[in-house]
Amino acid sequence: MVKHRHLLPTIAAAAVLLAATVGGALNGGLPATAEAATNGTLAATAGCGKAPTLTNGTRTITSSGQNRSYILRIPDGYDRNRQYRLVVGFHWLNGSAQNVSSAGYYGLLPLSNNSTIFVAPQGIDAGWANTNGRDLTLFDDITRQVENDLCVDTSQRFVLGWSYGGAMSYAVACARPTVVRAVAVLSGAQLSGCNGGTQPVPYFGIHGTHDSVLNISLGRSLRDTFVRNNGCTAQSPREPGLNTFTHITTTYSGCRSGYPVQWAAFDGDHTPSPVDGSGSPNDSRTWTSGEIWRFFSQFQSTTPPTTPPPTTAPPTTPPPTTAPPTTPPPTTPPPTTGPGNCTATYKAINNWPGGFQGEVTVANTTSGTINGWAVGLSLASGQAISSVWNGVNTGSTGNVTVRNAAYNGTLAANGSTTFGFTATGNGTPPPGGITCAIS
Repeated sequence: MVKHRHLLPTIAAAAVLLAATVGGALNGGLPATAEAATNGTLAATAGCGKAPTLTNGTRTITSSGQNRSYILRIPDGYDRNRQYRLVVGFHWLNGSAQNVSSAGYYGLLPLSNNSTIFVAPQGIDAGWANTNGRDLTLFDDITRQVENDLCVDTSQRFVLGWSYGGAMSYAVACARPTVVRAVAVLSGAQLSGCNGGTQPVPYFGIHGTHDSVLNISLGRSLRDTFVRNNGCTAQSPREPGLNTFTHITTTYSGCRSGYPVQWAAFDGDHTPSPVDGSGSPNDSRTWTSGEIWRFFSQFQSTTPPTTPPPTTAPPTTPPPTTAPPTTPPPTTPPPTTGPGNCTATYKAINNWPGGFQGEVTVANTTSGTINGWAVGLSLASGQAISSVWNGVNTGSTGNVTVRNAAYNGTLAANGSTTFGFTATGNGTPPPGGITCAIS
């Protein structure tokens, strides 16, 4: 996620221009082939079971009578009989498919553990004007080409993008609500249109509180479309103050089952990679990748299994009558319990070649409220923390301390919170020497 600071005036100018022109460009509706794509069914794609012909790298495709392109990333060890998640990442204005690919598809590739097929389309004039719905048609055509050749779980399609790419992701959510499972829009605005926009889609919006290119009010407006569509309870989520260098993520309540809305506001400008505790964006340290991946991966496949249930009758042998052992449980506390009347428990979330993701639950075991905590953990040789969310770390290798963020240090009696992190290196052995102290 390259930060093209010198492109911000260009983006701002394009935002003004497109806001004035895009509505009229889209009022004519979409081609019949594009409309038909909204009637997707949850089933294995035509590519399942076939030896693939598509390979990693830049692919070309004819769409709306034009030669277009996209970059494809197929999981290592691809299994033609396994249904994979599909993630489409749209680039920003004057960015490229290559930018998205080289940045790991907004940082999701290293978190995916070879569970996902990634696509980065290339926009005309390095943008997503979506004139007459041409970019929605491109999305349809790419999806069709990929799924005719590769095995995709059609209940696991996701889109995301930053800035102009966020605008395009919003346009896909509006027009293809039965095709995509969820979207993530980083610093977006309605620049690529919204054909439809009345049906529910799980939505995660991320925006800087003092975005100088696309004001945060534009991002709130996109968010509120799906707050309404998803039946969520309207609210004004908390947002961090100036120079706090933090972010606050809010999950809306009252949403229809399976259609959550999440909103993350951060103290920062127009960037896809804000960092808690710093005013300098950094792709490897941003919290956005971990939170987006967590949002996407909460959705489980709804494709029915193809293997018939077993027909063997259950065993008729009665259960044993022997009483369970009476040996009392050990009184030694678990190794993740730390001093200071709070506990910290580590959980491995994901692992991939060269990196891993972990989560730590911090619990208040006192009878009163605590107003701050600090967790210590020891990383093995070769392991190094690359990003932390819901906490602020001191150190990244060896003995590391993670303290609460500004918004999750106060824990009521028996209350808990979590922080997560990604790290380079092998996830085995897991971090050890975990302690928790009230700070």
